[in-house]
This record gives sequence, C-alpha cells and structure tokens, in this order.
Amino acid sequence: MSTTQSDRLRGLLEPLVSAKDLDLEEIEVSRAGRRRVLRIVVDSDEGVELDACAELSRAASELLDESDAMGEDEYVLEVTSPGAERPLTALRHYRRATGRLARLQLHDGGEVVARIIEADEEGIDTEIPGVKGRKPTARRIAFAEIAKARVEIEFSRKDGKNEITQGSQDNRDDILNDIQNEEEA
Repeated sequence: MSTTQSDRLRGLLEPLVSAKDLDLEEIEVSRAGRRRVLRIVVDSDEGVELDACAELSRAASELLDESDAMGEDEYVLEVTSPGAERPLTALRHYRRATGRLARLQLHDGGEVVARIIEADEEGIDTEIPGVKGRKPTARRIAFAEIAKARVEIEFSRKDGKNEITQGSQDNRDDILNDIQNEEEA
C-alpha cells in the first residue's frame, strides 16, 4: 500500500475508531486473487469484543463507500484485534500486557522470556521465571534495550497460580522492591 493511500485511510478511519474508544493499531491493504483486502486492526485497554468489531466494520464500510480512499476496485473489509501473540511496539501495549509472559529480543542479541510486572515511559519491570526449582528473579529492562517483543501464550503456569494477574499487590510490591534494591546495589 502506498504511503499516500495509507495516510488517507488512516486520516479517514482514525477519527471513527477513536470515537468508538478504540486505538487504530494498523491498516493493511493486500491482494487476495483479483480482490484487495483492507484489514483494520484495533485494540483497547479492555480488549475488543466481537460486537465492537462488527459495529466498527459497518461504520467503516459506510465511510469508505462515501469516499474514494479505496478507489474503484473491489475489496474485502476486515476489522480485527491484534490477537493473542501480539507484538509489543508501544508503551500502551506493554501496559496492556501487564501480568502476561513476553518474549523479548534484545539489541545485544540476547533473548529474555519474562512476566511484565509494570511499564513506564523508560522501560518495564519484569519477573523472570525460575528454572528447576529456583525462585523467579526481578529485572528492569529499558525500552532502548528491546529490539522486538511479543506476548507469549501460556496454557498453564507451572506453579498453578497467577498472582500478578489476579492483582496480588503484595507480590507485585515484593518484585518491584527487589528491582529497586538491585538498582541501588
């Protein structure tokens, strides 16, 4: 998709998406046989319900039909959410992934799989799971260190509990204190 078409589509659709209290994550136009596919990826802090995608699809379809942003050729419109293994590219993505496991590719070539505890403008506080009975360790990772990041799907946690995502403030505070103590040492 040309930058001009991408910019026009974003300019047209972003106000509509924002009015529905959603974030416009991505716009993609691709070919599927003779037709084009316009995929609109949206998200929010609470996630995206199927009904919200359907409602946005109807509104976007009307808006696109009234404009010439897609030209005369036929196209298929898809409105979707980023999915379970979404890439993390913005602060809001990291904040939404708090309590989730993430795979982080670092600029130095290393890789870290860690649970995101908290995110701020500079980076993330993480808990790296312990291996072979060892306790988890806390680590602060600056955004400048991260080349790529993606949420990992967890089918079950080995310890059988999900303290962080269940809102255990004590556990969260302990991990943040560990990170602060390591930084001071």
